[in-house]
Amino acid sequence: MSSRISLTAGMTQNLLSLQSTANLLELTQSRLASGKKVNSSVDDPVAYFDAEAHYQLADDYAAFKDGMSEAVQTIKAATSTIDSLKDILAQMKSTVTSAKTAESSADSADYVSQYNSLLEQFESLAGDGEYKGVNLLGGDDLNVVFNTEGDELEVAGFNADIASLGLTSTQAAGDFWVSGATTQESGITDAIMTALNAVIDDVDDAVATLRSKAKVLSSNLGIVTTRQEFTNNMIATLNTGGDNLTLADMNQEGANMLMLQTRQAMGIQSLSIASQSAQQVLQLFG
Repeated sequence: MSSRISLTAGMTQNLLSLQSTANLLELTQSRLASGKKVNSSVDDPVAYFDAEAHYQLADDYAAFKDGMSEAVQTIKAATSTIDSLKDILAQMKSTVTSAKTAESSADSADYVSQYNSLLEQFESLAGDGEYKGVNLLGGDDLNVVFNTEGDELEVAGFNADIASLGLTSTQAAGDFWVSGATTQESGITDAIMTALNAVIDDVDDAVATLRSKAKVLSSNLGIVTTRQEFTNNMIATLNTGGDNLTLADMNQEGANMLMLQTRQAMGIQSLSIASQSAQQVLQLFG
C-alpha cells in the first residue's frame, strides 16, 4: 500500500515555488556573507579556477616584490654611504691643501694627525654601509630576482677600502714639513710639495671612482624601482581580475534578498489559499 500523500495541483506548484525561493535565499545569504558570487568550483568552475590562477600569480609577484624592496634598501644604503665617504674625502683634500702652508713642525703634525684620523674614519664608514648582511662597498654582489621566469639583475659591488682606492696614511710630521728647509720659507720642500699634490691627486681619483660607482648603483636602483612599480601594478591588476570573476555585487544581492523574502512571504500566503480548497472537503463531514 502506497504511503504517498497526494497534493492538489495548486499546492504542489506553490510548494515547488517556495522550495526554489528557499534555495535562492540560501544562495543569496551565502553571497552576502562571503562577499563572493563564486565561493567554490561548484558555483562556476571556469571563473573559480581562472580567479585562483590570478590570485596565485599575484602571490608569486608579492614574494618577489619583498626581495625587490630589500634590494632597494641595500642599494640606497650603499649610495648613502658613498655620499658620506665623498664628504670625508673633501675634508682630507682640504687638510692636505692646508698642510701646504704649515708654518711649523707642530702645525704639520696636526695636519698629519687630522689626515690619518679622517682616513681611519673613511675605512670604518665604508665597512658600515651594510644592509641585511650585504655590503656593496665591501665587494659583495646583490642578485635581484623579478619573476618566476628567472629574470634577474646582478648588482656588482666593489671594494671602497683605502687600499683599493689608492689612499695611504701619512706616518710622520716630516712628511708634510721639514724643519730648516731652504727651498720654501714655510718649511715645505719641493719634494714634499710634489708629494702633497700627489696625495691630492689620489684623493681626487678616489672621488672620481666613487662618483662612477655611484652612477652605476643609481642606474641599478632605477631598474629595481621600475620593476618594483611594475610588480605593484601587476599585483593590483591580477587581484582585480580575480575579484571581477568572483566578487558579488552587494547592492544587487541586497536587492535580491528583499525580493526573495517578499516572494517567500507571498508564496506562503498563496500556499495557504491553495490549501483552503482541500479544507473545504472537511465541511462535507461536518
